Amino acid sequence: MKIKLEDKYLNDFINPREYYGIAPQIKTAHELLHSGHGLGSDYTGWLQLPKNYNKQEFQSILDAAKKIQEDTDVFVVIGIGGSYLGARAAIEFLSSQNYNSLPKKTPSIYFIGNSISPMALSETLKLCEGKRVSINVISKSGTTTEPAIAFKVFREFLENQYGKEEASKRIYCTTDRAKGTLKKLADDEGYETFVIPENIGGRYSVLTPVGLLPIAVSGADILNIMEGAAKAHDDFLDDRIDFNICYKYAAIRNILFRKGKLIEILASYEPRFALMSEWFKQLFGESEGKDQKGVFLASVIFSTDLHSMGQLIQDGSRNIFETVLFLDNVKQDIIIKEDPQNMDGLNFLAGKTMSYVNQKAFEGTVIAHTDGGVPNVVLHLPDVSEDTLGYLVYFFEKACAISGYTMGTNPFDQPGVESYKKNMFALLEKPGFSLTNR
Repeated sequence: MKIKLEDKYLNDFINPREYYGIAPQIKTAHELLHSGHGLGSDYTGWLQLPKNYNKQEFQSILDAAKKIQEDTDVFVVIGIGGSYLGARAAIEFLSSQNYNSLPKKTPSIYFIGNSISPMALSETLKLCEGKRVSINVISKSGTTTEPAIAFKVFREFLENQYGKEEASKRIYCTTDRAKGTLKKLADDEGYETFVIPENIGGRYSVLTPVGLLPIAVSGADILNIMEGAAKAHDDFLDDRIDFNICYKYAAIRNILFRKGKLIEILASYEPRFALMSEWFKQLFGESEGKDQKGVFLASVIFSTDLHSMGQLIQDGSRNIFETVLFLDNVKQDIIIKEDPQNMDGLNFLAGKTMSYVNQKAFEGTVIAHTDGGVPNVVLHLPDVSEDTLGYLVYFFEKACAISGYTMGTNPFDQPGVESYKKNMFALLEKPGFSLTNR
């Protein structure tokens, strides 16, 4: 398996018999998921996706990405929630959080339509001035407020810059196969379209055209991503937690939750993992947070946050546990050199690499936090390659589904998300809406 689960830091918090006790519930969750009899089963298309994705559309994604790389300086991705988090997380995981600033042969990629901030939208428009621009608007309906506003503004920007006919060649729509406002507009205007599968929800859509087009534009090998996910699919078919680390992770989360560990902190030691943490929080938070249940998700980047949140984790309320993502092999490394005068007192590190120091920071931290009463489960990643990314995405998606079923929730709906929209529309005086509470 490409991911290694290290559970030795849980020995003081989980008794082996607890795994035995929860195993039947995990097995039931497996049966619900794979039989299609569980809650929300209409949205489990991601389960077999790495094995049966549309090869023809996949080639269309590659062709579109190549065209965009050749005729575009700035690629603007418009979407919210799962329509942008997965793609951005993947690009930063594989390249860098500084992707847009690094020398490259691919377009800069900006993600907008994920807020209603006029400043953020104005800044992105300014970044596009004098550049060759293409956009990818991602929305199943085309009427979600945040991306719809951004698309309205950028569509006008492109038509003013290129004219309507040329602008239509620079607008790519990822939307419903047959219905919705955006689909109709795309058909009327001749925009190239990609399909959001009806049986896959937004937060599970990274490996669909929703995520794959922006990821491919960044220069990543999306075929290797799918191959990594396919390997994860095969590795996580056994319903026994002793032989399936994905299911064991789901079991660990549920055992700790029932013991009052109500907050899960995803910790990592590489800044490029920051957006992966944001995707993780949406995936689990939107899947489990309902029916007055759910683990609250937070994230930290160490060692940076050891100088802030580290204090709370070490000495604060004992209602938290940590899931640590640790990268075993880095792309680049730096050797620490000796200073003849030892002015900074760091000569004891001379000849050692920064990755070695980072590893010792990780080891020291996980020991300290465990000793302080915080359970830690460690997920070791071998590298930041495309196949590892695909593997990790599928690992978390399936763990989330199994964990949600074990918790007794529907991991594939999000009824609470609609509440703010109804109130916002009422306050904006949209016909047909009134405040739910005053």
